[in-house]
Amino acid sequence: MHRIATLIIKELQALLRDRQGRMLLIMPVLLQLAVFPFAATLEVKNNTLAVFNEDTGAESAELIQRVARAKAFTEVLYIHSDTELRRVIDSQEALVAVRFSPTFSRSIAAGHPAAIQAILDGRRSNSAQIALGYIREIVQGYLDQRQGLPLRPANSEIIVRHWFNPNLDYVRHIIPCLVAIITTISTLVVTALSVAREREQGTLDQLLVSPLTPGMIMAGKTVPALLVATAQATIILAAGVFIYHIPFVGSLVLFYGSAFFYILALSGFGLLISSICSTQQQAFLGVFSFMMPAVLLSGFPSPVENMPLWLQRIDWFNPLQHFIVIVKGLFVRNIGVSILLQSLWPLLVIAAVTLSAADWMFRRRIG
Repeated sequence: MHRIATLIIKELQALLRDRQGRMLLIMPVLLQLAVFPFAATLEVKNNTLAVFNEDTGAESAELIQRVARAKAFTEVLYIHSDTELRRVIDSQEALVAVRFSPTFSRSIAAGHPAAIQAILDGRRSNSAQIALGYIREIVQGYLDQRQGLPLRPANSEIIVRHWFNPNLDYVRHIIPCLVAIITTISTLVVTALSVAREREQGTLDQLLVSPLTPGMIMAGKTVPALLVATAQATIILAAGVFIYHIPFVGSLVLFYGSAFFYILALSGFGLLISSICSTQQQAFLGVFSFMMPAVLLSGFPSPVENMPLWLQRIDWFNPLQHFIVIVKGLFVRNIGVSILLQSLWPLLVIAAVTLSAADWMFRRRIG
């Protein structure tokens, strides 16, 4: 244990010995904490709505005011011709353009169907579709109220309750995911560069002739990554609770226990990459090649359930997918051990497989 501890101290000194190294460990965490909760969101806000109102009645004016009060639109741009309508969409001045026909108010007053044309900027398809959904909901609510139609039969009522995120605050989705993503980056970078750095600097031979066995060397490379990633996860957890006011309702013991096995699984991938690569540049490329599909398939950008079944089966080997489920569950749902184990045991399997593969590859390369 004394020999492994000496190697761990050496690795930590290599990470923290200069100011640039310390800044690279801390600043990305703080920067992503400040930017991600506001930038990585599927909510549509602060956009421009273009209105081409050919109707002079009160109905269209009332409806325009209701749509303009939506959070999705902070500016309403009034246009007066088809040419202007085309221009504001082509130049991306407006996300959505709404057009009212000259007979809109008369049709509403007479109880006849009235048409509204919505033109979307297809270059921003996701945002435009979400904004169109907002407009549809506002229009339908207005027409039901205007025509005196109840939204549901009088003897029944549907009440929607959002149990774990009552206000549908998207930050509550982002921050738990950041815990998983940032620890992924730090763990992979620290472990993937470790053996490659020793090989590139010519100090790997010194380790091999020391009393350390290959297993001890791998353990000494894993523990620093475990400490760094745990510290970063703690920073994000504290920021989520005290800065973004996201309640952490789960167990800290389960959180750090799950994080331990998750970091072990990632360390296996990182050490495997490091054992294969000969230089730090190759190791960086290896980390990037792993990170991109891991994040895209993690369930953070889009639900895993929306993927094809064959891809979901491959995604089972993605540790980030399982840890995001654990962190989100502990943050907002207070999941118990029985539910947590459903995502924890795959991490144990992945950690065992990747660490064994990394140890085999390391021994093979030095043999």
